[in-house]
Amino acid sequence: MMKAVNAGKICYYQFKSFQAPGIFHGIFTRKGGVSPKPWQSLNLGGTVGDSSENVRENLQRLMGTTGFSEEKLVQVRQVHSAKVIRADMPVDAKEQGDAMTTDKTGLLLLMRFADCVPILFVDPQKRVIAIAHAGWKGTLKGIAFAVVEKMRAEFDVDAGNLFVGIGPSIGPDHYQVGSDVIRKTEQVFPGKSDQVLREGPDGVKLDLWKANELHLRRAGVERIEIAGLCTGCDIDQWYSHREEKGSTGRFAAVIGIHED
Repeated sequence: MMKAVNAGKICYYQFKSFQAPGIFHGIFTRKGGVSPKPWQSLNLGGTVGDSSENVRENLQRLMGTTGFSEEKLVQVRQVHSAKVIRADMPVDAKEQGDAMTTDKTGLLLLMRFADCVPILFVDPQKRVIAIAHAGWKGTLKGIAFAVVEKMRAEFDVDAGNLFVGIGPSIGPDHYQVGSDVIRKTEQVFPGKSDQVLREGPDGVKLDLWKANELHLRRAGVERIEIAGLCTGCDIDQWYSHREEKGSTGRFAAVIGIHED
């Protein structure tokens, strides 16, 4: 189970297995911001109908808990892809992609979520980090596997040294899917689709947590912490696009290496 950290009115969660000195990470709940309903309150989504002033204030409040400068923030335009970007300098969402990795100190990688899976990566030996955004499309495209391959190619990371955390997102109890997703899942996980597709009286549901775990295991990752927190089960803490019928905000996940 993740540990909760309260910073004033703001609350974020951290993976207990991430104990690398100098590396900060957090998956922030929707509490502690200024946005009104239906985005209340720490909405970080700038394209969901909330005012830019509210989003700006929420970002400043979040940044105030991290120990990082907003000028060192790295963001991408999330498009449900399997593209992993190497981050060497601050970037303000100019490039499309759904994961980032870096070994640079001072940078803070930030991505936004509302049911999709936040996945955080740490190599404590080489001090390399990454973050990924995995909805069903990115999951089936293998974004988690692609991150490990990118970390290996760019920084000579050994997958066996990685700690990976699968964060709060829509759980298998809430994520009913149709025939198209079922068929694609069966193609991606031949012989193992029964591990990620759960059939019940109300239809077939997709387990994004298990699907991403399978990709990570295939990449050679051994140490995986799964939060087991369902955004659809707890909309008081998390934004859930599915449970709130698309009228909601976005919460943030961040990871960065502090400067010495």
